[in-house]
Amino acid sequence: MKIRTRLLRTLAVAALTATTSGGLLPPAAQAAAPQVRTQAPGFYRMMLGDFEVTALSDGTVALPVDKLLTNTRPGQVEKLLAAAYVNQPVETSVNAYLINTGSRLVLVDTGAGNLFGPDVGNHLLENLRAAGYQPEQVDMVLITHIHIDHSGGLMAGDKRAFPNAVVRVDKHDADYWLSTANLEKAPADKKSHFQQAMASLNPYVEAGKLQTFDGDTELEPGIRAIASRGHTPGHSFYAVESKGQKLVLWGDMMHVAAVQFPEPSVTIQFDVDSKAAAAQRKKAYADAAKQGYWVGIAHVSFPGIGHVRAEGKGYEWVPANYSLVR
Repeated sequence: MKIRTRLLRTLAVAALTATTSGGLLPPAAQAAAPQVRTQAPGFYRMMLGDFEVTALSDGTVALPVDKLLTNTRPGQVEKLLAAAYVNQPVETSVNAYLINTGSRLVLVDTGAGNLFGPDVGNHLLENLRAAGYQPEQVDMVLITHIHIDHSGGLMAGDKRAFPNAVVRVDKHDADYWLSTANLEKAPADKKSHFQQAMASLNPYVEAGKLQTFDGDTELEPGIRAIASRGHTPGHSFYAVESKGQKLVLWGDMMHVAAVQFPEPSVTIQFDVDSKAAAAQRKKAYADAAKQGYWVGIAHVSFPGIGHVRAEGKGYEWVPANYSLVR
């Protein structure tokens, strides 16, 4: 009996030891970790010759592209979106680009600021700071065109977001969007576009910080404007070149990559002159594919930097391969 009692005690101790060390029974479940639900800071850096280029995200906006795209065939948009595994409304990036030439800091486009409301966009300044820069350091802001998702970020509340910067834009866009006569004769549902443009640009006009140009213009060593009118009256590309490397920033030359690369003739309701915009797009695609330079696009998935390759009767977008800055 004593032997049996000692054996049972030994087995009980062994079982208890195994249990506490995780040998026989699973450990007690831990409390679930809360989901974070935030992205990493939205900036991406690359070197272009001696220039440092930083893509900056202002966030995304949801676009019901089946209702917005024009010059389409029945079912065409849905088929192309499905082929690219893109659902509607399409979550569309809003990208801007910061160029550090070594002597000057030049920002191309500014995002929407708070003009899309509290839940959309308005991330450019925080991502600029996350990238290591301050708004006060920006010397020049180049606006591809005066639509709110490109010029709305010029203001931070009632103050100029870039207090030391000169803003440059094609005079055709400035003359069109800052005209009170155009505001007064615009349809009721279009008046806000002019009012928002004036709210964003006029503080720079009053401070003597707005400078216009006309078409193809050298703006800074290594940076020049290229007239690409159609989407707006003064829509401009900006070509950036250093040490034989080239990047062309396209602004709103296109909006929906899954559709407009394979079908360049597809246009969008945002175009002031859709026929001219389509012609500019076809010309830009062909040149980028032939020359092989870098392209930066405002509404292609962040960071919106890559190359264009001819594919059949259309084109294909080849995003930049992620790499470290060296």
